[in-house]
Amino acid sequence: MMSQMPQPTALSKCPSCAEPLESGDRFCGACGYDLSAVPAPPDDAPTVVIDGSGPAEGAAWPGASAPAGSDTPPATHLPTDLQGTDSGGGELLAAPAAAAPEPPPTGNPVSPVTGVRFDHPSEPEEYPLQAPDPRVAQETPTPPEGVKVCVACRAGRVDHDGYCENCGHAQPRERDHMEQESGPIAAVSDRGLRHHRNEDAFAIGNAVLPDGRSAAVAIVCDGVSSATRPDDASLAASRAAGASLLAALPRGTHPQQAMHEAIVAASRAVNSLAAEPATAREHSPHQNAPACTIVGAVVTSDLLVVGWVGDSRAYWVPVDRASLPARLTEDDSWAAQMVAAGLMNEAEAYADERAHAITGWLGADAYELEPHTASFKPDRAGVVVVCTDGLWNYAEAAQEMAEAVPRDAAERPLHSAQVLVGHALDGGGHDNVTVAVLPFPAPPQGAGSA
Repeated sequence: MMSQMPQPTALSKCPSCAEPLESGDRFCGACGYDLSAVPAPPDDAPTVVIDGSGPAEGAAWPGASAPAGSDTPPATHLPTDLQGTDSGGGELLAAPAAAAPEPPPTGNPVSPVTGVRFDHPSEPEEYPLQAPDPRVAQETPTPPEGVKVCVACRAGRVDHDGYCENCGHAQPRERDHMEQESGPIAAVSDRGLRHHRNEDAFAIGNAVLPDGRSAAVAIVCDGVSSATRPDDASLAASRAAGASLLAALPRGTHPQQAMHEAIVAASRAVNSLAAEPATAREHSPHQNAPACTIVGAVVTSDLLVVGWVGDSRAYWVPVDRASLPARLTEDDSWAAQMVAAGLMNEAEAYADERAHAITGWLGADAYELEPHTASFKPDRAGVVVVCTDGLWNYAEAAQEMAEAVPRDAAERPLHSAQVLVGHALDGGGHDNVTVAVLPFPAPPQGAGSA
């Protein structure tokens, strides 16, 4: 006789997602959380946007230089060893290599200030699958071929609502883990180990330029957890930006201008999500509008273009590991502003509890949109890593990222993206993890990965 399951503690809402519960519920109907053994409520410090109170008194917030024309984005000067040109056509001077890579921020501070973004919650809740009772699995006949089987007990049939008829577990949602390969580029996104859903999204694709050369495109977006529908925001932004790039490049639009236009298109797509019925927000009237960050890359046979808003990043990793890797983007964050203003060094800024407060994002609640773009002409082969902070929190410095990237990344981009996601999960998986890998130079059409 099987042992009796422990009785769930009487709760009015799910301890993991706050969904209202009914008497006798064994699993949460929204996220599948096992209510039979309810832990103490975790200290939750979700990812949020700063509330617009502005910089500390006396802080000299750096601004972008004036654009060269009304139809070009502002020039952006980046801390990179690669020579490139800014949006106005001027040369980007190479910054000296850092003496030593700074470690990522550690600890799990709890801020008394409302609106600060954190990436390391204090003792965040985990969402592991409950280990199945082997006796139950043995007693349950294996479903016929073609029938979806539960990922928890490996024996029960999954009903049309996405729950196992045997053990009751909610099955992983489609976005919990996504992989895609498109010619020579690939991307992987994973929910991570501490979040109940994946709020990241990506879009990848290939285009043919008017002169017949190939162009590879990758967009990665990270939903802002404090906002409503962050997963919808990241999905809308990635789809809009990807579609914009893949339409503009074949028309002959310069890749850097195409990237600028793609970010604007993504911003409009996210802004449109705020125009929802009043009833949709009646239970959470004080939440922010949907929001996300964005970073993208376009790679051709001789040009590398990046664009971003927020703190998702792009890195350059040369095939020749004797050459220096580089970070190609500058975070829209409190820490980056403090370093750029000369008020703190990088170690001091990232040790502060306000380090990951973002100062730029896509969404109706955002400040004036300022897309950042930059173009480069690398003189050697390499790969571009485009990722959310769910990865770079575990490989922040360019050298750390290069050490995590497999040496055959240019030949096996999908495998490399899988390895990088695994690196983040092995490090703790505190956040959703999304990464795209693009080899440079882009190979001709039809010469992608097998």
